[in-house]
Amino acid sequence: MRMILAVALGSAVGGVARFLLSAWIEQRTATSFPYATLLVNVSGSLVLGFVATYTFETTGVSPELRALLTTGLCGSYTTFSTFSLETVALAEEGTLGRAAGYVALSVTLTVLAALLGVYGARQLVLLRTH
Repeated sequence: MRMILAVALGSAVGGVARFLLSAWIEQRTATSFPYATLLVNVSGSLVLGFVATYTFETTGVSPELRALLTTGLCGSYTTFSTFSLETVALAEEGTLGRAAGYVALSVTLTVLAALLGVYGARQLVLLRTH
């Protein structure tokens, strides 16, 4: 039950954070290109890469806290289902080039962000152990 509550709490925080950040970005961009989802997916991949690596490679992080941060917070913050639907919408608008660019940017940047998160966590682990 503690694990379920941890994931639920993380999900609530991640969902609200995604909503607020997306709304803030959409208010500042006057375009149909889904910059908000792109930024959420990139930043979420960075955070998930860091948190997952750090919490698995150090001691003292409970399974509940790990689940709260990874499955809960990051899982509800990043949503590739939205990414997929927006890609379809761009394609249906007849902007296949923009749809392809969105897919390429999303996949490339999120994978690089996750790699950066993993690297950053490992550097922090090294600092703490030396």
